[in-house]
Amino acid sequence: MAVIAGIFILGYFYPLLYAAAKMLLLAMGICIVIDSLMLFRYNQPVQAGRNLPKRLSNGDPNHISITLSHVYPFHASFTIIDELPFQFQRRNHHFDFKADAHKSTEISYELTPTQRGEYSFGALNVYASSPLGLVERRLRFNEEQSVPVYPSFIQMRQLELKAISDQLQDVGIKKIRRIGHTMEFDQIREYVRGDDVRSINWKATARANDLMVNQYRDERSQQIYSVIDTGRVMKMPFEGLSLLDYAINSSLAISNIALTKHDKAGFVTFGDHENMIVPAQKKRSHIYRIQEALYNVETNFMESDFNRLLTFLHNKVHQRSLILLYTNFQTLSSMKRKLPVLKHIASKHLLVNIFFINTELDDLLDSTPEDEEDIYIKTMAEKFAFEKRSIVRILNQHGIQTILTRPQDLSVNTINKYLELKARGLI
Repeated sequence: MAVIAGIFILGYFYPLLYAAAKMLLLAMGICIVIDSLMLFRYNQPVQAGRNLPKRLSNGDPNHISITLSHVYPFHASFTIIDELPFQFQRRNHHFDFKADAHKSTEISYELTPTQRGEYSFGALNVYASSPLGLVERRLRFNEEQSVPVYPSFIQMRQLELKAISDQLQDVGIKKIRRIGHTMEFDQIREYVRGDDVRSINWKATARANDLMVNQYRDERSQQIYSVIDTGRVMKMPFEGLSLLDYAINSSLAISNIALTKHDKAGFVTFGDHENMIVPAQKKRSHIYRIQEALYNVETNFMESDFNRLLTFLHNKVHQRSLILLYTNFQTLSSMKRKLPVLKHIASKHLLVNIFFINTELDDLLDSTPEDEEDIYIKTMAEKFAFEKRSIVRILNQHGIQTILTRPQDLSVNTINKYLELKARGLI
């Protein structure tokens, strides 16, 4: 069109060019009509749809696909603009491709949500054009689709599969050397080289005329509670996820592992004025109840009431349990204010206090200061890191187990601690 306009301008001075410009304009008009007929002669030439899972996993890449088929008898070009939920803040999510005549095409991509809740996808906009490329036809599909984002069930399944296949050490979960053995009897079997000779059952050996040993198994039906702080200290974000979401994902994973080990799993949330509990149960289907409850957990900017937590646990949890307390202590003084409550909980339960390393300070700790301001900043970073280590030491002195971990290693380290305590027979 720009060329034709230029020829029209020159045609003012050269009449022959003016006639040529009119012929070109007519030819272009004819091509546009032909192109329009090629695209619009079919009532519904394109079928497209977005294939969403029933739910998305928070903090994990989720597979999503788009399928497109068309009945055009020519090699068509397509542009797909997918309207993603506002939570992703992406406005340029589009795909350009060509499809042969009467062919179906599938496009796959991944989305990683960073917060739980309802996600609404908008329309799927498809722009089709013929080989002439003069006209585009827009079609819209899937006007709106909603899908919930749940705590990380993908991570839960991965750890469950590795627990079943005894491959947990491959993701950093170490094997724990058992100190002695538990007293829960399992069965009598034949002796094999390497068995503890102290487990030989001499009466069974005499009856069978062969060495027989007693086999023991881990004690079962022990209560495991994940206690999550929903106060302002859990609002801190790391790599897109808040500490609360890291704790929720870890709680779901450890609950599933506990149920796999035939223990009872439950969880508690506490804040400034509201507490919630899902009582520990042993049924495998209980994991779905835990998942649904974790889906609705939210935090605020208020400081959590640890005294209320103490009263709540006293009234609701009567059996000695493993308490995995997810919270965060930024300073030594904040921990000391809560230490009397933690000691009281530890006197009735096996308490594991889980809090977080501030990974944002790693670069500061490894940097070389160049001026006085850098020296001051690095000194403050080292002070925070030292206080975290001091918190671990003081809690251990009072008989409270601790996990100081990076947020991304939380699930692995928590499962490590659970397996260690179970192997040592402390639960």
